[in-house]
Amino acid sequence: MAARTFVLWVALVPLIAHVTSADVRGAEGASAVGLRAASAAINLEADDSMVTAGGIGPGRVQGQEGQLRATAVVVRQSGATPVAMVACDVVIVPGDIVDGALKEIETAIGLPPSNVLVSATHTHAAPSVSRVHDYDRDPVFAKRLQQGIVDAVKSAYAKLNDEESEFLFCMGEENTVGSNSRQRLSDGMIYWVGPKTNFVGPTGPFDPQLPVLAFRGKSGRWQAVIYNHSTHNIGTRNGNVRSPSFYGLAAQELEPELNANVCFFEGAAGSTHNIKGVTAADATDRMKQAVRDALQRATVHPVKRVASIKRPFTYHVRKFDEAVEDDKVVTYCRKYFPDGCEIIARVFRKMRQELAPHQGEQRTTRLQAIVIGDVAIAAVPGEYFTGLGMDIKRRSPFTNTMVVELANDSIGYLPDREAYDLGGYQTWMGLHSFVEPGTGERVADEMITMLHELRGQND
Repeated sequence: MAARTFVLWVALVPLIAHVTSADVRGAEGASAVGLRAASAAINLEADDSMVTAGGIGPGRVQGQEGQLRATAVVVRQSGATPVAMVACDVVIVPGDIVDGALKEIETAIGLPPSNVLVSATHTHAAPSVSRVHDYDRDPVFAKRLQQGIVDAVKSAYAKLNDEESEFLFCMGEENTVGSNSRQRLSDGMIYWVGPKTNFVGPTGPFDPQLPVLAFRGKSGRWQAVIYNHSTHNIGTRNGNVRSPSFYGLAAQELEPELNANVCFFEGAAGSTHNIKGVTAADATDRMKQAVRDALQRATVHPVKRVASIKRPFTYHVRKFDEAVEDDKVVTYCRKYFPDGCEIIARVFRKMRQELAPHQGEQRTTRLQAIVIGDVAIAAVPGEYFTGLGMDIKRRSPFTNTMVVELANDSIGYLPDREAYDLGGYQTWMGLHSFVEPGTGERVADEMITMLHELRGQND
């Protein structure tokens, strides 16, 4: 674990902006003829002067491996408004940056915000674009990110008429790169950092599913490949460098083989990390092979409809007792991370001081559901606990459903109710975790309602 980050995984501050009204776009009863797909990737230039996100304190790195990108896939069915999906190699994409980009996209090509999904790959090795624990956004990189989102969508959109597409899908699997990281310790605490010698057992599940979506032209050429998996995207091949981390590296290293853009979307990974000692190099190689295997088994799925729903979702900042919250942080860190305890306690006190005047405050974010034929995408705006993501999949009316976290905004960790009772870093009050208990379950319920709406319109 890197000393400069104090071994952290965070998804942070909500930057609330205007939410588009509920909207559905799609071709009612359109035939499978006329499907078009295209992709584009825009490099986000960065340098060593920029503070990297992902830790308690401001991260400093030297050099870079791979690219930091905004990668867009745009899909259109005959007679319908296209749907665009963008993955960005940052720890989160704040709502104000998303809204700014979507406004520019609508002005430039007429694609409504309701039909664009923007998410973060959650790499912990990219410049900060948001107020985080003890540092703020880099304004230059934040501007480049917003422009990169716009340019990626515009570039992919411009290619839509090149060639008719067919849609392939496989529900693959990769079960070795991650595991439930909220391990119960023998003293009753929940693991965050420190020795791994007194694990009693996991507090939740690990999701090995690896949905792979691919678009292929009639010529046999791949037009775009999307994959989705649910582990924190932490780890670089070459040490303390900027990086899209192992998921992004896997995507970029597959591209020369496939001669197409490969786009990674982070699944519900709020409670799942790599704590098994698998190196980033091994994780990258394992993900590449898993995607290859899934592509080999992928079958053509007919697409009668491509559609998107985006809806506002209200939630509340939770109320807290300062003394109780301070004791949670100090007690754990004194025992398991004494060298960093004073610094961590100070940072958490500062965050709670910022949040104290906002206790009970109602805020608004957005949820999104997309359907491509018989495959659904459920997009949620925070670090969603894996069990909640699996619950959406179980209850979805679609046979094939994938969950995308950190989509269109970030409202921090979204634990289940049991996690709040158990405690642990992901539930400590701070800019990384501030919503009231039950928010994660409400997100799941609303998402199921939206998916049923799409299912009904598909029938």
